[in-house]
Amino acid sequence: MNSVERSILFSAADRYGSLVLFFAATAVLSRLLSPAEFGVFAVVNAISLVIASSFQEFGGGNYLIQKSDLSAEDVRSAFTLTFGISGAIAALLFIFADSLSQLFAQDSLKRAIEVSALNFLLLPISGTISALLRRDMKFGTLAVCNFASGVAVALVSIGLAMAGWSYMAPICGGLAGNVILTLALLIGHRNPGVLRPSVSACRDIVSFGLYSSGVSVINVFYNLAPQLFLARILDLASVGLYSRAINLTQVFDRLVTQVLNPVIMPAIVAKRQAGDDLKAVYLDAIQLLSVAQWPFLVFVALMAQPIIAIWLGPTWLEIVPLVRLLCIANMALFAACLSFPVLVAVGSIRDALISSFISLPPSLLIILGASFFGVQAVAASALLTLPFQAAVAIYFIGRHLRFGPRDLVRALMRSVLVTATTGLGVASCVALMEAGLLTPLAGLALATCAAALCWWLGLLVTGHPLLNHLHQAVAGLASIAPRFRLSRTAL
Repeated sequence: MNSVERSILFSAADRYGSLVLFFAATAVLSRLLSPAEFGVFAVVNAISLVIASSFQEFGGGNYLIQKSDLSAEDVRSAFTLTFGISGAIAALLFIFADSLSQLFAQDSLKRAIEVSALNFLLLPISGTISALLRRDMKFGTLAVCNFASGVAVALVSIGLAMAGWSYMAPICGGLAGNVILTLALLIGHRNPGVLRPSVSACRDIVSFGLYSSGVSVINVFYNLAPQLFLARILDLASVGLYSRAINLTQVFDRLVTQVLNPVIMPAIVAKRQAGDDLKAVYLDAIQLLSVAQWPFLVFVALMAQPIIAIWLGPTWLEIVPLVRLLCIANMALFAACLSFPVLVAVGSIRDALISSFISLPPSLLIILGASFFGVQAVAASALLTLPFQAAVAIYFIGRHLRFGPRDLVRALMRSVLVTATTGLGVASCVALMEAGLLTPLAGLALATCAAALCWWLGLLVTGHPLLNHLHQAVAGLASIAPRFRLSRTAL
């Protein structure tokens, strides 16, 4: 098993452990908190993420990972710059917390924003050390640290919600998780010297950060804009409903994309330095991503009602149409996680910013207009905005890697056939449920088995390249198992 495969394995262990905690905590919190209370948390979280994205790339992970000759002064300067900006932002959030709560006409936001601001004092430390561990492909250490943080978030959030802390429960839980993450990373890295102040390399960091931060800000703001618009135009209950719908729609991202994200940037940069053909790498990657993402989203769209009834409870069933619309729209983003790393790898981070400025402002206007017609209209607007964004990003990548629509169609054709096969299997189970022959739980279980079987048959019939990767992964795990048993025996 090579270093990239081993890194993906550790990253998968990290993300899947976090996903189990997320599912469990969400199932409990959805029964303890109302949509309006979730709405307060969603708005505060959106504000924090938009602001965090505006400074983290000044010396953030992408700078530290992509720099070929990284010195200690580079790391110290990156940390110093990030810590200075984040400290100022934390202070400003405390000062303007009342003004922000009045902007959304919600007094309850003030205390939540003040508590959330404390996270900004921890992010520079955890962000710097996480980037260094990713650069060195030490995803095992990262997995342990992130899992410890996830346990803290779940336990504190649920405990405080049961104690009647309302919307403050998940906010305080997030702060507790960041404290644990920071302490765990400091223990795992064992080199606090990289956090000493320095400004010697700030010019180079700012030069890269202007473009990288611009891409991050506009993309994060776009992703969170629907929740902010709904909070301002409608009410916090609508925000809570949309936030839960997004969480279900993005389960694939948690299962697959977030597993790959920490590995993609260092892996693509390494392939570029090794002289590999990035066009072939990109087309191979979208084949693998699409054949996993599309069937999964089709499954969630068709089975949205039993999934929501079992996971979140019957009080959340009104988000079923939102989930279905968002699943269909998100199928356009099969290559989204590759766009930024590929453009950075070919030395064109400027194009990443330009493509975002071309696609996202019109998309924001569409979402803003849809907000006046309700939460379902906002979800439906994604059917226009997401395919447009995907087309713009692929156009810029195609210019650099020199491929066209015909290459894309050829790369994706087998994934289309596998998705159709999977969809037919799930649709048959939906028909049985609607006929009253299956309960929601039995229908979901049968549909899961049918989807897995039809997906596997689709891979076999089309001879999809994912089969070879799955065989290699199984062989790699088989080779690790004997060594793992020997190490346990030695202990």
